[in-house]
Amino acid sequence: MPAVGIAPTGAPDKAYPGNLTPYVTITCIVAAMGGLIFGYDIGISGGVTSMDPFLLKFFPSVYRKKHADTSTNQYCQYDSETLTMFTSSLYLAALLSSIVAATVTRKFGRKLSMFFGGVLFCVGAILNGFAKAVWMLIVGRMLLGFGIGFANQSVPLYLSEMAPYKYRGALNIGFQLSITIGILIAQVLNYFFAKIKGGWGWRLSLGGAMVPALIITIGSLVLPDTPNSMIERGQRDEAREKLKRIRGVDDVDEEFNDLVVASEASQLVENPWRNLLKRKYRPHLSMAILIPFFQQLTGINVIMFYAPVLFNTIGFGSNASLMSAVITGVVNVGATMVSIYGVDKWGRRFLFLQGGTQMLICQAVVTAAIAAKFGVSGDPGNLPKWYAIVVVLFICIYVAGFAWSWGPLGWLVPSEIFPLEIRSAAQSVNVSVNMLFTFAVAQAFLTMLCHLKFGLFIFFAFFVLVMTIFVYIFLPETKGIPIEEMGRVWKSHWYWSRFVTEEYNGEVEMPKGGALKNV
Repeated sequence: MPAVGIAPTGAPDKAYPGNLTPYVTITCIVAAMGGLIFGYDIGISGGVTSMDPFLLKFFPSVYRKKHADTSTNQYCQYDSETLTMFTSSLYLAALLSSIVAATVTRKFGRKLSMFFGGVLFCVGAILNGFAKAVWMLIVGRMLLGFGIGFANQSVPLYLSEMAPYKYRGALNIGFQLSITIGILIAQVLNYFFAKIKGGWGWRLSLGGAMVPALIITIGSLVLPDTPNSMIERGQRDEAREKLKRIRGVDDVDEEFNDLVVASEASQLVENPWRNLLKRKYRPHLSMAILIPFFQQLTGINVIMFYAPVLFNTIGFGSNASLMSAVITGVVNVGATMVSIYGVDKWGRRFLFLQGGTQMLICQAVVTAAIAAKFGVSGDPGNLPKWYAIVVVLFICIYVAGFAWSWGPLGWLVPSEIFPLEIRSAAQSVNVSVNMLFTFAVAQAFLTMLCHLKFGLFIFFAFFVLVMTIFVYIFLPETKGIPIEEMGRVWKSHWYWSRFVTEEYNGEVEMPKGGALKNV
């Protein structure tokens, strides 16, 4: 029996047979590589913007403020609208492309969306690597954004549909693991490229994005399509054979029939976007909006985008700040491994709540440390070594908390809760909200740091508290429930059941905390 308060994984009548076959494992690993492009970009942009030759060429006012004007408040030395537009233009483009990607993913399959994502990202990387003017940088960033919008829309769906339900959490988190590996690789490359004599290392950093782009482009050509997508496009016989190969068993009738029923229901939906607004999809729409909204307001992207800039601002030297960013990148990858191990054992809610509490404590400590040394003047004087170590240590503990909770689960939970008839549209809402608030945070961060000073960390800590309470009250446990049977978690939830009115035969009840129990 499972732990108290959690339902058995999948109702007995819906325990689909199937194994974690080498075929599906390799397929999911290749697909998860789609996260590399997103991670590489997050890691590269912050490092490049702390490289002096890059600033001197494209953002001379920031360079002058950083070096010539010693009176500049440390909090404000990177405050430049053009610099933030360089970073955040990508996320606006990703928002727009994820809406287009919904139609491509639904009508032509998940693979084509991944392919488009890889090609667009590759073109953007080439343009950035050869950039001669700011407009080339920003157009290149927008092409990268279009690529990320397609990849982030299709890869989490692909992974959730391919994975056996008992291992769906671990395989889906492969996407987040790829993001963290992409961030780490970018940070290591930044550290070494910044040392290149002649000051052209930033071109290698930006152009290097071609490598992850080629991986996902080639990968999308060799991957099989998901049975769900094949059924949705009328290829039922091929889908049955594909399902047998994926599951490693011949007895797939029950799962196949459920997929067909879900597909037939989805075919009746003429406009999935309008359908999303129906009352019975209120829980799904709420999660598609609130989970990515909260994920961005943990403050993690501030740490990851601008880790080198942030550490430089806190008073570390340029090379030391890049090295500190590499350390946080290693922690990020390691903690994501913890999530892969535990998500299907401990459940989604446990990781959300534990990670949220850990992040809240760390933000309080970092706020106090920065306030004590920098105050509101932004002049820390000489920073002792022990102080720098304490700040980096608590930022690392904070990153670990995020990397085994809101990081992977912010992509996993939305991708597994949507019924087929609204899945592509709802995932686009999820990606769009994610990119909208990533854009807003990236665009506003440097200005907010300049004006709110250490209060910026209090701002994010408030949202971490709110999101942890939200998960405790409103998010049901989705561990071990087949993706096409996910409706029952809403029908048995103390709050969401009022919106999902259709009767569910399984006798389960969900208390206010959100965990299923037998009755």
